[in-house]
Amino acid sequence: MTLAAILMCTASMKAQRTNVTEKDIVGVWTLEWMQYDGEKKIMCGKANGYTQFKYYGADGEYAAAGIALSNDGKIAVIPQEYGKYSLKDGWYVEMGRPALKDAVILTDRTHYRGRWKNRTDSWVKHPSMSDKVVRYIVERCKTKDTPTEVQRLIKQDLFK
Repeated sequence: MTLAAILMCTASMKAQRTNVTEKDIVGVWTLEWMQYDGEKKIMCGKANGYTQFKYYGADGEYAAAGIALSNDGKIAVIPQEYGKYSLKDGWYVEMGRPALKDAVILTDRTHYRGRWKNRTDSWVKHPSMSDKVVRYIVERCKTKDTPTEVQRLIKQDLFK
């Protein structure tokens, strides 16, 4: 009886997965939790005032940022990357890095699991995030590189 139930659940999960396509990754995702190998799961969002943001555009546009909430209630957007991504036949590529098989596994249309080096992540899709917020974060990711003149001045002022 138990084996039959397990087989039915497995078949049901496989049936659900067949309805999820690689196009379902398009949109805004935030980090739900992360877990480094051998360590406890770290919940993100309200639990600790930090999450990560990923944007996957239909044209292959990719942006990633950290989002932090300070004790005084202010938000900091920490640009991480901006570039291109690809997800095809389970092979995932971002920013020109080597392709990884099953690095992004869509479990349904609103959740995916990811793996990067020694960390497993769980991501949740945010279809209702305002376009104004999405564009702001994506634009911040595009301009994450500090201009050369500002870099020179920072080095001069802070790292003499």
